[in-house]
Amino acid sequence: MPEISVVIPTYRRPGLLMICLQHLEFQALEKSRFDVLVVTDGLDEKTKQAIEDFKKSSSLEITCLSTPEKKGPAAARNLGWRSSKSPIIAFTDDDCRPESGWLLSFLSRYGEIAETAVFSGYTLVPIGNNPTDHALNTHGLQHADFITANCACSREALEITGGFDERYGSAWREDSDLEFNFIKHRIPIYKAMEAVVVHPVREAPWGFSIKEQKKGQYDALLYKKYPELYRSRCAPKIIYDFYFIMLCDLVCLFAILSGEWYVAAVTFIAVFVMIAAFFALRIKRTKKTLDHIWEMWVTSMVIPFLSVYWRLYGSVKYRVLFI
Repeated sequence: MPEISVVIPTYRRPGLLMICLQHLEFQALEKSRFDVLVVTDGLDEKTKQAIEDFKKSSSLEITCLSTPEKKGPAAARNLGWRSSKSPIIAFTDDDCRPESGWLLSFLSRYGEIAETAVFSGYTLVPIGNNPTDHALNTHGLQHADFITANCACSREALEITGGFDERYGSAWREDSDLEFNFIKHRIPIYKAMEAVVVHPVREAPWGFSIKEQKKGQYDALLYKKYPELYRSRCAPKIIYDFYFIMLCDLVCLFAILSGEWYVAAVTFIAVFVMIAAFFALRIKRTKKTLDHIWEMWVTSMVIPFLSVYWRLYGSVKYRVLFI
């Protein structure tokens, strides 16, 4: 029986997945001591075929599983760890590149602790000197306390907590939920800085940050389950500015409809100034090409409204007062 299993959720990204598997091929840990479970989020024949082709020239023990339907990475990870036979489960993502000592580092640390525990590795997110806004946001993973792109959990810890909450349908907050669940059950989480995974920043389409706002609904779910931990570790301060922008925008609209032009002018200027401040905050540390500046300005006008919408949507969906 393998001492540690690697679980990788994926969906229709066989090129990235093959790079991840190649890095697992060169782990310092003997191949007989670990196995790999790749779980596609729903049916994904192209990825399954790519894995079969990879196995022909690989010495890795790879099992490919699929969830019955597309439910998100949380459900895929649950299927993976529940299907494994190992006492320790390591998680990473299909767009990550574990360094050679990754698994050996986790096993060594578990040998030292010898208890029900969880380890969080070090995730390196290289972005260069002139990053995009998307790259800068992704870089935040490098400083996160706990992310499932690079962690290892004892099977007992996962069984005690029940694993991932499958209501998180996207790659957002499901790892924080698991972390908070470990804290709730007083399962220790240790840092394993020597367990390194490189997380390259993938190129994002124009206006990607607009689509990302939909994930904000899951903040409401996380808040409902762990209000104190959410407030202390996750709560974004800038959201209150977004509410004020919406309030001023509504006042401006009603002022225009009622012919109160002075009020309309004042609130319009207030909205413009706040959006400009949000834009300046975002563009300050990112690249200054004309296309990126234009993208930042357009998305800065839209994000406050979408962010509040999805936040309120989550409040209704999960029946929690979350503003």
